[in-house]
Amino acid sequence: MMLSRRNLLAIVAAGLATSALAQTPDPLADRFGGPFSLVAQDGRRISDMDFRGRFMLVYFGYTHCPDVCPVDLFTLGEAMKMLGPLADRAQPLFITVDPERDTPELLGDYVASFHPRLLGLSGSEAEVAAAVRAYKVHRVKYTPANNPTSYGIDHSSLTYLMGPDGKFRTLVPHNTTPERMAAILRPYLERN
Repeated sequence: MMLSRRNLLAIVAAGLATSALAQTPDPLADRFGGPFSLVAQDGRRISDMDFRGRFMLVYFGYTHCPDVCPVDLFTLGEAMKMLGPLADRAQPLFITVDPERDTPELLGDYVASFHPRLLGLSGSEAEVAAAVRAYKVHRVKYTPANNPTSYGIDHSSLTYLMGPDGKFRTLVPHNTTPERMAAILRPYLERN
């Protein structure tokens, strides 16, 4: 079969365009995430670099959260169980948005309720604020009308999947079922 010069040039151009598209970096890869240095529930200093070569499942919340955090952390723990041995490729992290109350010890007791490998991270206000900024987490302290001596924190409720290179891969929103979360995570964990 003879190809005309015009058809041959069209095929070559399409191939080059496809190749260029495949090499284009993901525009979302740098949208969320970045360096952090926080204190783990056992007192160790932990940074994002400690997890290079593994996925991170990052969730921001606080131990006094009355509803959203427990639901999302339960979902995360159940999804990890459903993933079986694949879950070993990911480190789940719970980063507090309330370092004033969430000491490393308190976080250790709290995260143990959801999954044995869930790591609770806290730090100074400046350290937590840096992580919150890097992940573009919404965080606003408020005083409830029915309890003026206490406070709550309105915060984002997303789980971030970060790749072995530390780059953003995808988000899992609040109210996702454990089955759906496992289905979202599985292709990433299998592929890399």
